[in-house]
Amino acid sequence: MDIRIAPSILAADFTRLGEQIRDADVAGAELIHIDVMDGRFVPNLTMGALVVEAARRSTAKLLDIHLMIVEPDHLIPSFAHAGGTPSRISVHWEACPNLNRTLRLIRDQGCGVGVALNPHTPALLLSEILHLVDAILVMTVNPGFGGQSFLDETLPKIAQLRRMISASGREIDLTVDGGVNVATIPAVVDAGANVLVVGSAVYSERFSVRAGLDAVRGAIKAHKAS
Repeated sequence: MDIRIAPSILAADFTRLGEQIRDADVAGAELIHIDVMDGRFVPNLTMGALVVEAARRSTAKLLDIHLMIVEPDHLIPSFAHAGGTPSRISVHWEACPNLNRTLRLIRDQGCGVGVALNPHTPALLLSEILHLVDAILVMTVNPGFGGQSFLDETLPKIAQLRRMISASGREIDLTVDGGVNVATIPAVVDAGANVLVVGSAVYSERFSVRAGLDAVRGAIKAHKAS
């Protein structure tokens, strides 16, 4: 299974955001992850559609937009059309009382469809909507802040979701988001994740974006070889 890396710009230096996105692109990141927080569903407030437009001007890679917001339906069109190129949009199961309708709205906008689960949310709650999604995002920290430590108790859920995806016969990305670094990569890969959202493991004052991505890639390669 090919493992893809999605640097999260939440950890980037926003004084030079375009440069940091381009650095990740040139260094071989397959996706660019954008965390949108509303200060209601999660405690923090981050970025909106204007930042997505700016990100699109800096890369042609898939923009992986993670909406950590309540009532996402009314904002989905603006995020879907930001930058003019279809992105992938993930919404939270916990924030969507009419999840089926919300996922279909994302598809109607021409975007890839994702659904996200908080650490406490059971995998089986997705059993009725697997046919609607292109990606499942498992929060491996409590959402709202970057730099948190990985929650080991989420590993069985990742493995369960991988089994559900395999049984469905569909190609669905299984993404992990939160505390993913060279130390936790072996466990999440073994559990079945194939897209790794990485923040401070790539964006840091201590090393370049390329060095961070090379270290992440090296950890994946070393684990596969072990």
